[in-house]
Amino acid sequence: MEASEPRRRRAAIVCVDDEPAVLAAVARDLRRQFGEKYRIVRANSGQEALDALKELVSRGEQVALLVADQRMPQMSGTEYLVEARKLVPDAKRVLLTAYADTEAAIQAINEVDLDYYLLKPWDPPEEQLYPVVEDLLTTWESGAALESGGVRVIGHRFSRDSHDLRDFLARNRVPMRWLDVERDSEARELLQIADVSDERLPVALLEDGTVIERPTVLELAERLGVSAAPASEHYDLAIVGGGPAGLAAAVYGASEGLRTVMVEREAPGGQAGTSSRIENYLGFPTGLSGSDLARRATDQARRLGAELLAIQDAVALRVEGAGRIVELSGGGILSANCVLVASGVSYNKLDTVPGFAEYSGKGIYYGAALTEARSCSDQHVVIIGGANSAGQAAVHFSGYAKQVTMLVRGDSLARSMSHYLIEQIAAIPNIDVKVGAQAIKADGDDHLRSICIRDADGDHEEAVDAMFVFIGAAPRTDWLDGVVARDPRGFILAGADARAAGWPLKRDPYLLETSVPGVFVAGDVRARSIKRVASAVGEGSMAVSLIHEYLAE
Repeated sequence: MEASEPRRRRAAIVCVDDEPAVLAAVARDLRRQFGEKYRIVRANSGQEALDALKELVSRGEQVALLVADQRMPQMSGTEYLVEARKLVPDAKRVLLTAYADTEAAIQAINEVDLDYYLLKPWDPPEEQLYPVVEDLLTTWESGAALESGGVRVIGHRFSRDSHDLRDFLARNRVPMRWLDVERDSEARELLQIADVSDERLPVALLEDGTVIERPTVLELAERLGVSAAPASEHYDLAIVGGGPAGLAAAVYGASEGLRTVMVEREAPGGQAGTSSRIENYLGFPTGLSGSDLARRATDQARRLGAELLAIQDAVALRVEGAGRIVELSGGGILSANCVLVASGVSYNKLDTVPGFAEYSGKGIYYGAALTEARSCSDQHVVIIGGANSAGQAAVHFSGYAKQVTMLVRGDSLARSMSHYLIEQIAAIPNIDVKVGAQAIKADGDDHLRSICIRDADGDHEEAVDAMFVFIGAAPRTDWLDGVVARDPRGFILAGADARAAGWPLKRDPYLLETSVPGVFVAGDVRARSIKRVASAVGEGSMAVSLIHEYLAE
């Protein structure tokens, strides 16, 4: 760093409590453990803390964590966090409560998207305080790193190629800055310096100064080192798919001594990784994002020794004696004693509806394209679908968009959505749920402008800025055609179903074993599976136990 360059100030942890002795104790404990990396800012009231936040924001400083006592005069901790969230939306939020305030803390989870609540007093802090704060700060740091540098991508918001690059980088947690050529003056300046014309967009500017015009996702992955070749010639276990089931299998396989490799065609986390908020996952009372779950699981699998290959797809499966060979889209192969298929499902597309294919990636997106959320500020967003993934997306986008409209083909959300989510949606004023409704046409110019909705009142047109589709689920199993038995919809048969479909051995197949011995299945791609993150994680871990039994034969 040059001597003349100003040193960047440490990010702040802001603590507020109206009791001086408690505030001093909170600040002391936090400073003792985190004072080297973070600046501890104290305030005696909610208003004083808000004033401090405004000053920090005006100086361009980062705020990593807010710690607030619930019982304060004039302004409660929850009321303070509601206002503080408007100033520093990315800061993690912790509420300090007494035992009698547990109900208030639970209410705050929904009101302010609370990250954690701590019961006072915590003793010792090494067990009750530091692990919680350490985890929250690690999560914040990973998000801050993604926003602060790395690759710069310049393109058009309503460009399918630009969207694909942004989505790939975000889901693989590659630090990135997105610059919209139509909105950001910096984008125009950089294009002029790099001598790149608008016809060559999108363009990626790497940290080493390299300029890549119109890169494919695979090209960019290779340049950034995200995509990699297998490190070994043979493995005990090859896992196809990096969703919750695949990640769980990678964690348990590696931890139990199996040479384990996992291949994922898009990004770790799978479809669940795009979820804005998973609130019913055991052990996370405040919920967690799919991205956060994927990050934690990926770090855990790698730490335990699993090998993870991204931006690779399985295209065929061969059986060669005791070996199982997975052919990859890049031309390579994975040789293993066992294969676990956890390739998940993808959302059905509405390409037969007029306009949908034309505006795919140009205002119409399949799944929760969370990279688009901030671009939807003060706009009208339409969500198509009535299951949990659609509900989670509606809640998330409601924090950015002026209006969110849900189009649900059925007559009720109760048929396919969890009760907690239905209640959340009902309490959010800018979400409008239309049951018995469907989009029958999309229209626009260079991007989506309007859709035609058919409901009980007939057909009518509505202006719309972006639309996200969550309907149906198509299993990713075409690559297994003629090798592994599937049901008529393409889901993989296992256990007793696999035996009835032509099982070749005298012994019964294991519970998650397919019609090919040594090839197992877990998660949403399995026939009769329960489409929940927890069940997928359970099946992934269970599969490893069954694989041990198979290998012991």
